Amino acid sequence: MSSLQEKASTFRNLHKKGDPLVLYNIWDPGTAKIAAGAGAPAIATGSWSVAEAFGFPDGEKLPRDLAMENINRICNSVDVPVSLDLEAGYGTTPEQVAQSVALAGQNGAVGVNFEDQIIDGEGLYSVEDQVARVSAARKASNALDVPLFINARTDIFLKASVSDDKRKLLEEVIVRGQAYADAGADGFFVPGLIDANLIKELCEKCPLPVNIMMMSGCPSIRELTALGVARISHGPGPFRAAMAMIEKDCSALYGS
Repeated sequence: MSSLQEKASTFRNLHKKGDPLVLYNIWDPGTAKIAAGAGAPAIATGSWSVAEAFGFPDGEKLPRDLAMENINRICNSVDVPVSLDLEAGYGTTPEQVAQSVALAGQNGAVGVNFEDQIIDGEGLYSVEDQVARVSAARKASNALDVPLFINARTDIFLKASVSDDKRKLLEEVIVRGQAYADAGADGFFVPGLIDANLIKELCEKCPLPVNIMMMSGCPSIRELTALGVARISHGPGPFRAAMAMIEKDCSALYGS
């Protein structure tokens, strides 16, 4: 694989119900090369992992310039498609989001994750506000030589409490999924959703390929495949596992 156009086409076509794209989220060129060398068909960063690796907390505290330098280095280190976790677009306005999306494409990414939570604020953007932001991302992407795969993320389930009515939450998720699709999104990411029946219903009703994140209580990859999921992410899990191994080794060496 050589051209960015080929990578973008390949990445888009990897999102299939019954044969999902499985992403082991990485955070730097070294981990990207390991994943690609092991046979990963595509690479995706996780914002939490990237931020922690550079010594920042998550939530767009990692400077955007550094995030773009990192994705550029990752893209140049592997010959497979690369998607960037863009968090909430490094800006509140549609114009700021558009600029971030354009930078992602200019630095070699063929896809972005783009969430609807309000960074340094409370809750989520309204459907109307997020639709404007997704639309701006779509317009900026289409202006690039190679349009990006925009994976619109909703944090409704990620922010839910134990007492919340999960079926009502699903209804809200479906409304957002349709709205984001109409605004030009290519995929729909719902981290925090782990109930198999609700996942199946979402996959049946959402017009976009559905992305689920592996986490405690989540169905297995095989089960998610049968439910109709088209993309499976590992989020911060790989980084946490790697750091736990390093911590264990260091504790054994230094006796702490």
